[in-house]
Formats: sequence, structure tokens, C-alpha cells
Amino acid sequence: MMRFSPFLLAGLALAGCSSPEVKQEKSAPFQLSEVMMKQLELDTVRLRPVQSELAFSGQVVSNGDQTAKVFPLVGGVVEDLKVELGDHVTKGQLLAVVRSGEIADVQNQSSLAGTDLAIARKNLAVAEDQFAAGLISERELVLARQEARKATGNATKSRKQLGIYGVSSEGRYTIKAPISGFITEKNVTENMQYNDDNVDHFFTIANLDEVWVMANVFESDIAKVKLGDGVLVTTLSYPDKPLRGKIDKLFNVLDPDSKVMKVRVRLANPGYLLKPAMYAQVRIENTAGTQMLAVPTKSVIFDKDRHFVMVYKDRQHVETRPVTIHKTVGNVSYVGAGLQAGEIVIAEEQLLVYNELNN
Repeated sequence: MMRFSPFLLAGLALAGCSSPEVKQEKSAPFQLSEVMMKQLELDTVRLRPVQSELAFSGQVVSNGDQTAKVFPLVGGVVEDLKVELGDHVTKGQLLAVVRSGEIADVQNQSSLAGTDLAIARKNLAVAEDQFAAGLISERELVLARQEARKATGNATKSRKQLGIYGVSSEGRYTIKAPISGFITEKNVTENMQYNDDNVDHFFTIANLDEVWVMANVFESDIAKVKLGDGVLVTTLSYPDKPLRGKIDKLFNVLDPDSKVMKVRVRLANPGYLLKPAMYAQVRIENTAGTQMLAVPTKSVIFDKDRHFVMVYKDRQHVETRPVTIHKTVGNVSYVGAGLQAGEIVIAEEQLLVYNELNN
């Protein structure tokens, strides 16, 4: 028995049984099967604003408004390192404990200031009693009060200084996270001895709930890019997960070496998929003032150096239509000739239909 395509309805024209002539086959007319109709995806040819697309290289960076560098305030030796590169920390979390000679000096000064304050207060109380008894002059009482105020100021200054350093009860200097985020840079090791001359900052902490993508716009394309342009960002790690955003800042200076201008895109970062230093491809979309007929890019078939679409009228009538593609932007192809607005094209499984009709 002859096997027919699922697209076609089988039909045979048989000669009469009494005739000795050879039986002749008559091909059935084309018709899409019920199964195939469920698999097809149809789309309508319609006028759409013409978009242009510029592609630039870019890089994911942390949000500069939510990034903090953590510096040691005094020199010393790192006794206990609590975090590693890539760790997530919360605001106020302990990062490192430092033993410092400078801290010891501050503590001694604070202790002396406390002793001086206690003596000044005692002297003031005695002076007030003596003045009330007429044993000293008012000038001597004023001097005692001045000494008490001076001692109070010195003691307060010492306490605030120790508070800034985060000195623990054991006299160690503690370094804490100023914001919540991830440790994206770490320049310190346990037992490391350092001073102001041989260390810059210990940590960089970045909140990665939102990141920036910095794109490089060539000098010849600067006039084509403007604030608010729509952007499609893809990364090597997640090529099938494009992210949409808008240009929110133009850095109106050129890099003297590369001759590119930076533009910035802010992106929400759920799941922390985007990581600082990731390579990104940035496609900037511009909408022109003109309109053209457009179809989904996936509906276009390229064969024999020509473009075709499958125009659907009904199950028995599908036409292979040559078309002229003006350009393709993302998932939209703009048609220069060959189609009319309102026509229906097959946008899914169109290759199977094309092969059935043209092979």
C-alpha cells in the first residue's frame, strides 16, 4: 500500500473491476491534517514602526551607588578574618579583628582622660563647697569649672574615637560591614601586618540586587544613541535569557585610548544571575518615524538564495510566497515586497509545509 504524507488526504480513483486496463492513481488535493493544524502557529502581516538596532560590547559592573570600600582606620596585625571573597554579609556584620599599637595608645589616652575627668569633677565639688564657705574667691571657682569642662571634652573625644574604631572589650579593633551585599574584592589575609603605606582597602562590598551594564559606544555611533533608548542585554552565561532595560545615563566623554563613550543601563538582578565583570552584548533599539509591513523572523524561509513565507488561506490553500526582506531587528523581519497587510503567514512548522509543497 502506498504511504501518503500526513498533510494530504489519500484518494484513489480506481478503474472498474471488469476492465483489464492497469489501475491509475490520482493524487489527492493538498490539505493540512487535523494533527498538523494543532502544531501550526499563525501570525498576521501588519504595519509596524521600523526599528533599527545597534550592537555594542559591554560589561556588568556593580551598582556604584550601592558599593562600599572598607578601609582600616589604623595600622596593625589581622588576628581573625571572618569572611572570604564572594561571601554575602549584612550591615554591621563582623569582617575582621585587628590588634593595633595605635589602638593601645588611644585606649591609654582614653583611660587618662577618664582619670583627669574624675579628678576635675572632685576638685570642682571641693571648690564649690569652699566658695560657699567663703574660703576661695569666685575666680578660683571659675577656674575649677573650666578645668572640669576641659576634662569632660577630652574624655568625650576619646570615647568617640574608640567608638569609631570599634574597639572591643578586649582592646581589639573590629572592622564591620557598612552595608549589606557581597564581598566582591578582598585585599587582606589572616595574620597580615599592615600600615597606611602598604595597604589600600581591605574589602569591597556590593549590593547586587541591581547592577549596571556599561556599554561601549563608538564615536561614529554617538549621534544614534540617546537617553531612554530601549536595550536588550544578553550574556555568555545566559544567552537564552535576554534582559530588557533602558539607557539611563550617557557619559559624555570619550576614553582617550579606545575612543568610545560609555552608556549605562540599570538592570534588576533577581537570583543574582548577573555578576560583576561578566561580558555582555548590548543591543540598542531605536524606533524610526516610518512604518513597514512586518512578520515574525521565524516565519521567513531562506532557500535557493531567496526568502519565502508560507501564506495561509485555509487548510486546502497554502501559498509559497517569495518576499523581499528589508531588514531584520531582533525577532521581527520587515518586508519590502511580496505581502499585504492582513494576510496570514505560518510562523511555526512552516518548513514542513514548505517541503511538502515544493519537493
